[in-house]
Amino acid sequence: MPRYTLKKRVGMILSLSVLSCVSIALKAKTLTIVDQFGNPVEHAVVELLQSTAQQPVTKTPAIMDQVQKQFAPKLLTIVKGQQVSFPNSDDIRHHVYSFSPAKPFELKLYAGTPKAPITFEQPGVVVLGCNIHDSMVGYIYIAQSSAHFVSDEQGNVTLPDTTTSYWLWHPEQAQEIIERTEHDWPAGHSNSKVEIKLTKPEPRNTFGEMFKEHHGN
Repeated sequence: MPRYTLKKRVGMILSLSVLSCVSIALKAKTLTIVDQFGNPVEHAVVELLQSTAQQPVTKTPAIMDQVQKQFAPKLLTIVKGQQVSFPNSDDIRHHVYSFSPAKPFELKLYAGTPKAPITFEQPGVVVLGCNIHDSMVGYIYIAQSSAHFVSDEQGNVTLPDTTTSYWLWHPEQAQEIIERTEHDWPAGHSNSKVEIKLTKPEPRNTFGEMFKEHHGN
């Protein structure tokens, strides 16, 4: 039997690791998201429809901070059943709320960090506002499972080779804010491009007013 030195064995292991990574990369699919003008769209959420298996939910709450009168991050993605903490890093108080059907809630005027995080039990989209500062708008996307992704600055998302269909959503989409569009992956293609129509965001938070109008309050 041939005898290998430690150096040769390490080299062989590294070579196999590289080949494995290349194989995985070749099996991935790339989705490019553009707006109606052909510009790349960042921060679009893509959720796979064929993957509904719920992974164990992390016990560490996700963080939706408030910094310089803005939600940070502006878009937070989590899975259903996950908790979110809403610390206030400003030196002024905020009053965080949402009228979204997926999770209506209210954190009345406060400073610092609320004692308990909030659990988001249902999948969907939650729009956040502040009763004190109308310019504060944030978004929480609650996915059915961990199989969800966010597009980069080039509008690209790397998806598993098994992808057959997906939901697409963006906080500045022209359609209803809580709606997600369903798309099928083109058969036989490893790359695909999809267009989403965006609209200029409102200069101030009007989500609460819109909700009240629709519900007669």
